[in-house]
Amino acid sequence: MFAFLKRHPFAVHAHFDFSAVMTFAYPSDILRPLLPPGLTLDERDGHGFLAIAMVHTQRLRPFFVPGFLGNDFFLIGYRIFSRFETSTGKRLRGLRILQSETDRAKMVIFGNLLTHYNYSRADIRWEKSPETIHVTKDGPEKFDVIFHREANPPLPAESIFKDWREARMYAGPLPFTFDYEKETHSIVVIEGVRQNWDPVPARIQVNQCDFLKRLPFAQAKPRLCSAFVLENIPYMWKRGRREALGKDTHV
Repeated sequence: MFAFLKRHPFAVHAHFDFSAVMTFAYPSDILRPLLPPGLTLDERDGHGFLAIAMVHTQRLRPFFVPGFLGNDFFLIGYRIFSRFETSTGKRLRGLRILQSETDRAKMVIFGNLLTHYNYSRADIRWEKSPETIHVTKDGPEKFDVIFHREANPPLPAESIFKDWREARMYAGPLPFTFDYEKETHSIVVIEGVRQNWDPVPARIQVNQCDFLKRLPFAQAKPRLCSAFVLENIPYMWKRGRREALGKDTHV
């Protein structure tokens, strides 16, 4: 019963005031062990990708609840770009969420009850202006990042992408998110339906991101590849569906 609850048992509606995402490249061997059975790393030129998304979410609620009863909160999410092949041979591209931090205790309770997204409470502060989005977090792992919204920003100097068009493939949010359900040795596929999806390149200033000092990330120098800002996005997640993995899929 508890496993079923964490399977995203109903559709969820929300509105993103904004989503600001920065993407780092790591050698594939660093990220691959972080994926559960059934998922493969979304790779390019021997690298996998870690995305850190900062999202101001409004009116999050089950599909049967009116918008004015929804929850507003801020989220910092850490995700790996990954792929999954269904039992019918369909190849899906999406995100595997490692950790989620939020400024609302209610989201920690319900997020951990209904998902495998590993929610924790954090002291997050943010400021948004026409020129910048500034997000900070205090605590044992500090965070301080500024997105500068300007015309024609350059790609980060160490980006492995050749241009912004290529980088946009890793802008997120992607159509699918993947959970692993250990109790049934299954992948839970959550499909997102988005509107007004128009990621705008930004110049990124990473003052501090202590999450990247953890293992295994500390084993290699992260390569900052891109930063994007999306605004005013109606969003909906469909009910999760379970895809049982074959017995030959190793744990």
